[in-house]
Amino acid sequence: MGLEVDPAFFQEPEHRPNDTVVEAGGIPLIDLSPILHLSIPDADFGETAAIPEPLAAMLADVEAACREWGFFQVVNHGVAEEVVEKAAALARGFFGLEEEEKRRVRRDEVNPLGYYESEHTKNVRDWKEVFDFAVEEPMVIPDSAEPELGGLLQLYNQWPRCPIGFREACEEYAKAVTELAFKLLELIALTLNMPTKCLNNYFKDQTSFIRLNYYPPCPSPRLALGVGRHKDSGALTILQQDDVGGLEVKQRSDGKWIRVRPFPSAFVVNVGDIVQVWSNDRYESVEHRVVANSEKGRLSIPFFFNPAHYVTVKPLEELVDEEKHPSRYKEYNWGKFFKLRKISDFKKLEVENIQVHHFSKN
Repeated sequence: MGLEVDPAFFQEPEHRPNDTVVEAGGIPLIDLSPILHLSIPDADFGETAAIPEPLAAMLADVEAACREWGFFQVVNHGVAEEVVEKAAALARGFFGLEEEEKRRVRRDEVNPLGYYESEHTKNVRDWKEVFDFAVEEPMVIPDSAEPELGGLLQLYNQWPRCPIGFREACEEYAKAVTELAFKLLELIALTLNMPTKCLNNYFKDQTSFIRLNYYPPCPSPRLALGVGRHKDSGALTILQQDDVGGLEVKQRSDGKWIRVRPFPSAFVVNVGDIVQVWSNDRYESVEHRVVANSEKGRLSIPFFFNPAHYVTVKPLEELVDEEKHPSRYKEYNWGKFFKLRKISDFKKLEVENIQVHHFSKN
């Protein structure tokens, strides 16, 4: 096990999740089977005649989930169960390797892709081991937090020598989930009354990546978090989790934390900061966290769907009306934002990590 921690970590009172947690089924569960049998029309949601009724009903569910929760689970999504199971099994095999073997593919300050384990300090609360890999190689990002002053950095995945078949299983999983991500992106575009494929080009040279998370049993789960409260900075996150559970979502209506009950064969989907900005706050990126478990290890595989480094993020023009719905955000460059986040994640800077609210006009 790769996590080493000072016992004093568990004595820090700020690590204890004191919030009220509601034991409930939680976020909406949406059946995506209409997109398996019906092609998504090249239209917008306002053109109701062009959208078959089963698809229109599903779109209404997606719109409500994005607006009210920022999270939902999906079933009948088209990703083969054997693809998911194979990736998960080999991920568990990787995290079960000796530390020396895992650290052969350890990330560094230049390349954030690869393996690392959380460092438990007063300012870091994550209780997990991680392996990150890019969906497209090379992943191109600015080599500086000031893109105009530097060039571009090409990042390549660091694949371990074992388990056998690990790379192939990860790549197969990435391909399948990327296809699902584009379908979800098109559904979200439709719910915003935008043309179906209007957002697709932002992902031509995507900076998407997949993270394998292993949360080992924690000796003091009430005093630590698997992952501290946060929002996702990209466009969409598609999460595959095992049956251990632990994901909690902060409910928009009352601020209570809702436990997300694992559902067989489901993916958990949440909108990120980019969709919040594109929608001009019609949809909101919502805080979430993972609680630790004292008895069981937990595996989760989030797919972070991110646009190209050169994309300028700002509210979609069609959703801005200076009288009734003025733009709520200043535009920002995704590559610079992404690079700053990666630098901060690696160095654990003693300053607030860059957040989308830094670009709010309010």
